[in-house]
Amino acid sequence: MTPPTKPARVRFAPSPTGYLHLGGARTALYDYLLAKQSGGSFILRIEDTDQKRYVPEAEANFKNALHWLGLPPDEGPDAGGPHAPYRQSQRKAIYRQHAEQLIESGDAYYCFCSPERLDKIRAEQLANNENTRYDGKCRHLPPGEAARRVANGEEHVIRFKIPQEGTTTAHDFLRGDITVENEVLDDIILIKSDGLAVYHLAAMVDDHLMGITHVIRGSEWLPTFPIHKRIFDAFGWEEPVWVHPSLFLKPDGKGKLSKRDIQKARESGYPIFVNDMPEMGFLPEAVNNWMALIGWSYDDKTEFFTMEDLIEKFSIEKLNPSPAAINFSKLDHFNGLHIRNLEVEDFAERIRPFFEKAGYTVDNAILPKVAAAIQTRTKRLTEVGDMAGFFFEDEVELVTERIVSKKMSAGQAAEAARRLVNLFSAVTEINSDTCEQPLRDMAKEMGLKAGHIFGLLRETLTGQKISPPLFETMDILGKEKTIARLEKAAEELENG
Repeated sequence: MTPPTKPARVRFAPSPTGYLHLGGARTALYDYLLAKQSGGSFILRIEDTDQKRYVPEAEANFKNALHWLGLPPDEGPDAGGPHAPYRQSQRKAIYRQHAEQLIESGDAYYCFCSPERLDKIRAEQLANNENTRYDGKCRHLPPGEAARRVANGEEHVIRFKIPQEGTTTAHDFLRGDITVENEVLDDIILIKSDGLAVYHLAAMVDDHLMGITHVIRGSEWLPTFPIHKRIFDAFGWEEPVWVHPSLFLKPDGKGKLSKRDIQKARESGYPIFVNDMPEMGFLPEAVNNWMALIGWSYDDKTEFFTMEDLIEKFSIEKLNPSPAAINFSKLDHFNGLHIRNLEVEDFAERIRPFFEKAGYTVDNAILPKVAAAIQTRTKRLTEVGDMAGFFFEDEVELVTERIVSKKMSAGQAAEAARRLVNLFSAVTEINSDTCEQPLRDMAKEMGLKAGHIFGLLRETLTGQKISPPLFETMDILGKEKTIARLEKAAEELENG
């Protein structure tokens, strides 16, 4: 792809009314990739003007999520930067000044209508099957009268003045021109009665003052997009490149994700919120790879991308605006790919906390060997305790029912365990070269199949039906622990 001709300045601007979800995280990823490939800046801006819905922990959640995903902001509340402050609640005077500027130019006006009157108008419009919008009562107040009422302390808001005739055309990078009749647009509020700006003013002012070149944001902003274009025009500012990527659909492709779908996904072991992903065993590398491909593709065959690959190959030109269904099975697929792409030492350190959370005391001497043995079999880090926790136990529970059957009696199993103790005691090292053929010969002598002996070994040493390759398992356990587990099994089988 051809990178932007100048460094891109992009902003990820979440509202702290909830935790970071996949849709927001994908937007942050696209922002980050565009900034890095162009030598530009990735800015974190907290859009916290909606104080009624403010969640105190949300900002920390955003920052932690970006850190885990590996998307550090170049500017922001913590990183600082030339356009501080980066919290909109601290930029109140800036927005008021710009709103007053629009009043002076005739593009905005003071509105003194009470909430009760507005509710009544809305109810009447709904009853008449009309679009709900402000009826413009204060739009025609003489400026002098409006200014006096403000000076006298009368409660008011500031509204943007939309032309009542003609059309407005806004250009989206992916969708082209979007034209709407002005009569369907509302005279939206810019400054609320508490003096705080709403998104429609604050975001546009900040995007201009912070030199934002590209605005990548959710397609839920498309209905008000023409109004945002008009705000830029009213100030005489150059617009950024507007990009509204695909909408996320529920996994079956039928509609947007609801709160019920989110809860259902979590109960099924799949995350919607980024903060759930680490404890569910997902790698940030895999999540970024997966998210990038929900609405973007490099070609019709390449699917594995590291962050370096994404920075090199991503392009907004190849974003697809069509709604995209979330495919969680692909997330597991990518997680497995990225697990296998890790250096063994790195993988070992990533699985350590999952062993510890499962209650195991990790032996540092064998952890790298354990990691190497299970890396190609692991899809989620949460699997490692069940898969390989036996390596860090002194003993494992023997489930005799899985050994003793019509094909091998308890007596035969006990005899086999004793023979295995003698066989392994006689060799310097337990490996396939020294032991595989003797094991097969032993099975033949006892009138058993080799699979019965290997199955007994697996159950005795691991307590599991499935485990890493058997000789690799014995190598990691070591000769002493291997023989000790076989001796214990022989005693239990003899006394069972």
